[in-house]
Amino acid sequence: MTIAQDQGLVLKNYSGFYYVQDSDTQIIECRTRGKLKERILSGDRVIFTPLEDNKGILEQVLPRQNEMYRPRVANVSIVLIVIAYDRPLPSLTLLDRLLLLAQYSRLQPIIVLNKSDLPLNQAVKDILDYYPRAKFPLLKVSARYNQGTEELRNAINGEIAVLAGPSGVGKSSILNLLTNRETAPTQEVSNKIGRGRHTTRHVELYPLDNNGWLVDTPGFSVLDLPRMRREELPGLFRDFAAYAEECKFADCLHYKENECGVKNAVEKNEILNSRYENYLSMLAEVMENERCY
Repeated sequence: MTIAQDQGLVLKNYSGFYYVQDSDTQIIECRTRGKLKERILSGDRVIFTPLEDNKGILEQVLPRQNEMYRPRVANVSIVLIVIAYDRPLPSLTLLDRLLLLAQYSRLQPIIVLNKSDLPLNQAVKDILDYYPRAKFPLLKVSARYNQGTEELRNAINGEIAVLAGPSGVGKSSILNLLTNRETAPTQEVSNKIGRGRHTTRHVELYPLDNNGWLVDTPGFSVLDLPRMRREELPGLFRDFAAYAEECKFADCLHYKENECGVKNAVEKNEILNSRYENYLSMLAEVMENERCY
């Protein structure tokens, strides 16, 4: 007798067991067949054979749309870049670096400004003024008062989203609100250093009510740029594109060249000055890395 197989999504791997959400949203505890040698990641779509008592055998890993290495997770389509109004103060340098990494990985970034119940400061004003105008999706959220979370949940509809951002900005609190349960430990921001310590210990997908999934990740403050050539970097700043059409040279790096449309836009405050300065810093890093290849 042929046993019917099913498709599912790997939510987590724990102690040699894979917890798979099936087509009926049930969680199935699976082991692998001996012949299945490839590494299985959270986010993998798989074929499995159901057994009794919500158990199963993993048979095959389906082709991945993509694979992230930090955290190690498959088939992500959205990056929620969480920045706080304050405590800790927003870092536009980190924001721009995360936006670049999202662009490089062909993922949709959504800027999430958490702690929106706190007073405005200049960094938040710059973010609110420039980034939506530059066509970056932005949502204001207060995890403390459960404001804006429904809009955020709708933005993830049917997708796998990963949380990114520095420690202390409220990633675990947002996760808990979106999943309607206490799924992740939270930790107060240290009064002494003004930031938090990351609390997540493993990669796990949390199902949302609308058939979306959210990945929790450790907080971080430093990200290495991927290996690339200097000519690739300008194209990853998509808000520069319209102004780059005014550059004299098609391969303009918007650095030392004359008649540069991007530099003119910075002078006219059409491109946020800190955004351009962060671009130059990353360009210098890419050029330095080229010497090591």
